[in-house]
Amino acid sequence: MKPPHRRTSAPQAERLDPADSAANGLSAHILPTSATMIGVCMTVMSIGHLGPRDDLRLVIDRLLAVDALVFLASALLSFISMRMRRSGARLEAWGEVVFIAGLALLALGAVALTFALR
Repeated sequence: MKPPHRRTSAPQAERLDPADSAANGLSAHILPTSATMIGVCMTVMSIGHLGPRDDLRLVIDRLLAVDALVFLASALLSFISMRMRRSGARLEAWGEVVFIAGLALLALGAVALTFALR
């Protein structure tokens, strides 16, 4: 009986450093997700127009418009970080922070919209 084939790990020279921005590919995930979240902001703004207009709805619309710009900034930072070699990791980190801030704003807008619905 032949023993099962064991997979050996890659040679040390071929392993990717997890700290390397190209290795973890976070920008490759942030970029399309940010674009999707811009669409989500636009959809929620459109849905908000179905009900009566009041001051709270106006504030929510503006919050979501700013949030779409935050996601746009995150997408741009992620895109630029993939194109630049030297400062790519730093731009990727900024893109991640801006993306998380955009998610927080979107959650705040969702809570506000929930209380605005009657």
